[in-house]
Amino acid sequence: MDSKEALEQEALSVSSSPHLRTHVKTPRLMFDVVIALLPATATAFYFFGMQVGAILASAILGALVTEGLLNRLRGKSCTLWDGSALVTGLLIALILPLKVPLWLPFVGSFFAIAVGKALFGGLGMNLFNPALVGRAFLTASFPIYLTVYSWPERAGAWMGESFDAVSTATPLELLRFEGVQTPYFEMFIGRIGGSIGEVSALALLIGAAYLFVRGVIDWRIPLSYIGTVMILAFVLGQDPLFHLLAGGLILGAFFMASDYVTSPITRKGRLIFGLGCGLLTIMIRSFGGFPEGVAYSILLMNAAVPLIERYTIPRPFGAEVKRSA
Repeated sequence: MDSKEALEQEALSVSSSPHLRTHVKTPRLMFDVVIALLPATATAFYFFGMQVGAILASAILGALVTEGLLNRLRGKSCTLWDGSALVTGLLIALILPLKVPLWLPFVGSFFAIAVGKALFGGLGMNLFNPALVGRAFLTASFPIYLTVYSWPERAGAWMGESFDAVSTATPLELLRFEGVQTPYFEMFIGRIGGSIGEVSALALLIGAAYLFVRGVIDWRIPLSYIGTVMILAFVLGQDPLFHLLAGGLILGAFFMASDYVTSPITRKGRLIFGLGCGLLTIMIRSFGGFPEGVAYSILLMNAAVPLIERYTIPRPFGAEVKRSA
């Protein structure tokens, strides 16, 4: 059989879907996310000191141990090397404040993997973003550790200052409860109170640029998410740039809302998903009981993904269209 006949036979072969495949595998995507989070991680060490390392170790260890134990209990092959548990543990650590007890990141990662991921069947089958499931669980179960008392004012590496252990509110809390707006520059570089991986918009944008260059994320969800927040903030008479730089909007839009598994697969669906996240975020920030709304907004829209895809997946060619009588 010559090469032409071989090609013709391959073209006529019948197989089950998927028919279009890519060389990009899960480990490459996961480790690209890890690389993209390195600037935010380095910034966390710079502003908050070496305690960041202990939080990272606790959260990552919790994710890896839980993943390994559950795989063994269910008789499944080891999935530690795909990088998904590593990413979950890293994200759990980065969305926590500095002054949490070290058992808290471990517990958060355990819940994220066991309930947010394994309960649904594992990677690729989970409905909700596991890291946000872990954060929501910690907020509901141990709120005292995630309140103003856990936000350090700033850390010591900045311009040779000694560590200031006095706690302060996040920029969103300062504006909402005290009417004080944090300067843009301080929010942009990260010299503010907040979760260790959310404070520096600059570091997160560098990581987001890496993900775009590598083709890991699509622009539709982050752009529609952030754009909706800024437009609605302007409509409500608030400061759009402040809402962009404050809180977890940038981290959530680029690193969590854009998760392949828990976001729509269609282009139109991604725009709707991002718009919904933005609408919920600004509503919670403006009228809800919490000054921040990113985590709950993404989780709520995760639940809406099946409905979004039902109405945005293109109709197959030749399929019958149901018409009302």
